[in-house]
Amino acid sequence: MVGDQIAIFPASGKLGGSLVKYALKTIPAHQVILVARHSSKLDNYRDAGAIIRTADYDAPETLQHAFSEARTLFLISYANFEHEHRSKVHQYAIDCARRSGVKHIFYTSLAFGAGGNSSVAHVMQAHLDTERYLAKISSEDPSFSYTCIREGLYSESFPIYTASFNLTNPSSEVCIPHDGQAPGIAWAKIDELGEASASILSSFYSKPSEFGYKNRIVVLSGPREWSLAETVQALGRAIGKEVKIREVSVEEYIAQPQVELRLTIKGTNMGKEWATAFEAIRNGEAGVVTPDLKEILGREPEDFETTIRKMVSI
Repeated sequence: MVGDQIAIFPASGKLGGSLVKYALKTIPAHQVILVARHSSKLDNYRDAGAIIRTADYDAPETLQHAFSEARTLFLISYANFEHEHRSKVHQYAIDCARRSGVKHIFYTSLAFGAGGNSSVAHVMQAHLDTERYLAKISSEDPSFSYTCIREGLYSESFPIYTASFNLTNPSSEVCIPHDGQAPGIAWAKIDELGEASASILSSFYSKPSEFGYKNRIVVLSGPREWSLAETVQALGRAIGKEVKIREVSVEEYIAQPQVELRLTIKGTNMGKEWATAFEAIRNGEAGVVTPDLKEILGREPEDFETTIRKMVSI
């Protein structure tokens, strides 16, 4: 009914696009408000009956009424790893949603932290801030609840952990501030994370009183942990070339042109901040394997090497 819809923001992008695709298989389109910076990308869902709105994390005024008439918000995190700005825009979006009458927020966090409430990874800090903010609101307002979904590290995001390794123009060495040995990463495929997240959202929509993830953090991981050495070997097998890790200092790592290019955010080289992810991996933060993704999908999740081989064959 009107006034009881589910808002999804941002509803485009890789994870958002997958989430919407699967969510609308079980949730009627007229019950869904899709919000995105480039809302024209969602026109096909408008034709199906969804409400389409335009909003942007970096244009706060657009968020003030973006979630009106929704009672549930699926909030996908801001798409870069700046800590303070990212935390600020997340909290502003949450505040706007609550003022609009939203009573439950799903938030896509990240699977660093080994399932706990701390991390040495800079990329995880805004996620932890947002998780704590939602928990604080819930503790102060019994009518409000939340679910934080720590999405597994995307299989398709391997370049940011392998010095921008390029499958079509590969090097024989991956120079990173890590020796490649375990612990590693429990890689997960983006589309399967979107499918599982949509299933969680749908279960809340259909039976909110029986929902098992209220005021909880759920970790969606891939089926096994891959050390960075195993990750690089799998990349090599997929392209038919031997590839090895060479451990370098943080300074050498961030001085590589392809790394500097990828990790320069709004004119600032954030390579040192990103390099903390390798320390987190070394500490076992990204290698936690949980059964949740498999149980929600009802099948074994696709393994990392299969995903990579499919990328190569496209």
